[in-house]
Amino acid sequence: MALQFQSLGGRSHFSGPVRTIRCFEDNALVKSTLATPGNGAVLVVDGSGSLRTALMGDMIAASAVENGWAGVVINGAIRDREAVAELPLGVKALGSNPRKSAKAGAGETDVDLLIDGVTIRSGATIWCDPDGILVER
Repeated sequence: MALQFQSLGGRSHFSGPVRTIRCFEDNALVKSTLATPGNGAVLVVDGSGSLRTALMGDMIAASAVENGWAGVVINGAIRDREAVAELPLGVKALGSNPRKSAKAGAGETDVDLLIDGVTIRSGATIWCDPDGILVER
């Protein structure tokens, strides 16, 4: 992907099978999904590139660690970036914003995402490192 995702988590290299969420400025599905067993998966969240609100903070990221997720890729923003950087979790996002998102549960899970011209499907494999992101076709 050509988008300039920043490495914001405590792990700069991470990979695994993909789970997907599409949501806009509402992180309820992100929170509930990361509270389930991740089994080494990577959650890819298409927040439409919005930097107006954060889709994940330190508490949700800590839940991801506790539940065995390898990482989270967010086409959008996170918050609590210093605390997130201390966690053993891979995190890629476009940036950060301290503003909390809505929590209405709007969005979809396990859907095909199109981010920066790349189709990302649940079940595909994703590889992330400081140079960028690769997704299985």
